[in-house]
Amino acid sequence: MDILTHAVMGAALASGVVSLRYRGQESALALRRSAAIAGAAAGVLPDADALIQSGADALLVLDYHRHFTHALAFVPLGALVAAALLWPFLRRRLGFWRLYLCCFVAYLAHPLLDACTSYGTHLWLPVLQRREAWNLIAVVDPVFTLLLALPLFLFLRDPRSKAVAWGLALGMAYFGLSFMQQQRGEAAALALVQARGHNATQLSVKPSMANLLLWRALYVHDGRVQVDAFHLGPTLRHYPGESAPLLDMAGAQAVAAGDMRRLDDIERFRAFSDGFLVLDRQRPGFVGDARYAMQPSVVAPIWGLQWRGPGAATEFVSRHEFSPAMRRDFLAMLLGRDKPAP
Repeated sequence: MDILTHAVMGAALASGVVSLRYRGQESALALRRSAAIAGAAAGVLPDADALIQSGADALLVLDYHRHFTHALAFVPLGALVAAALLWPFLRRRLGFWRLYLCCFVAYLAHPLLDACTSYGTHLWLPVLQRREAWNLIAVVDPVFTLLLALPLFLFLRDPRSKAVAWGLALGMAYFGLSFMQQQRGEAAALALVQARGHNATQLSVKPSMANLLLWRALYVHDGRVQVDAFHLGPTLRHYPGESAPLLDMAGAQAVAAGDMRRLDDIERFRAFSDGFLVLDRQRPGFVGDARYAMQPSVVAPIWGLQWRGPGAATEFVSRHEFSPAMRRDFLAMLLGRDKPAP
């Protein structure tokens, strides 16, 4: 998830754990705040893996983001690193083992939160290479963040407050709602597949950006990816989407044009995108990840690979253009209304 949510979750868990022993004491307020600082720092530390980059290899950051620093087996060591870095600054408020406990719960929450998104997180390294993507929440969801942040703010102002417990409970309830919405979306998508007479070999249903009402469904049929959107309000509404051919090996070889390094990069990106590779209709030669788009009913990848010419190095580029027309369409679908005429 976004770095702010990780910091807030880490701070909430760490301050909540510390307050269990010093409930209601005036001196506990300073302790809570120190624990919150430790939790916020430890809660974002796993994303230091984003610094593993190379100018000569544009895909290296994709290989290692949400990799070993997000593995559950790495959590004890990651928490120890966080505690060691924070100890010189917080030792007057927190003993080392209490500081370690704060860092541990905050660090642990990070990979679990990331696994609830659709990006893919290596929770089981070094035992398994499988990436977990539970598709329960968007990478940025301000409602979820506020459910944690507002109670945390109250909790750090009043030593008698129990607001952080309510915030964590509301956060869990939000995930419960998300799971129910996901099940509704999957049932609707499967019914649509059956009605179309398609054979879906891959199916993915995930929330669109920053909400649990509008969901994006993708499935593969006969070498093509089909995208649809569903508004999951009290009354379900379907917004038919686009379809595009998946990039097969022959297509990848055509894009590579005999450049084996380029072909290898395409295949690495195929593994990262779970096979949802497409050629962008608007940008010749752009190989995109069809799982993600700014609008839930279109095939317009927000990121992918491109090359500036023969022999050029692979570039990983992202684009997040959101034109007024796109915003109008998104808002209409989010509210369950007809999309405006072009």
